[in-house]
Amino acid sequence: MTTVLTPASPLTAADRCDRCGAQAYLRVVLASGGELLFCAHHGRKFEPELKKIAVDIQDESGRLATTAAPANTDER
Repeated sequence: MTTVLTPASPLTAADRCDRCGAQAYLRVVLASGGELLFCAHHGRKFEPELKKIAVDIQDESGRLATTAAPANTDER
């Protein structure tokens, strides 16, 4: 049997951690066909076990390291 994985869509603010409900930054695709979503904290916490059961792990936690420019730049 051949399994074809389609590219996963980017995670959005509407995607929530299955453990705590925070914004999800990791999507774990299981061999059974299901998927789990985790915030960065729980993704790191469960990473060793998830790697044992995952077919694919989409990790977007790097987005947390980027900072936006201040919205209000009061130049005088």
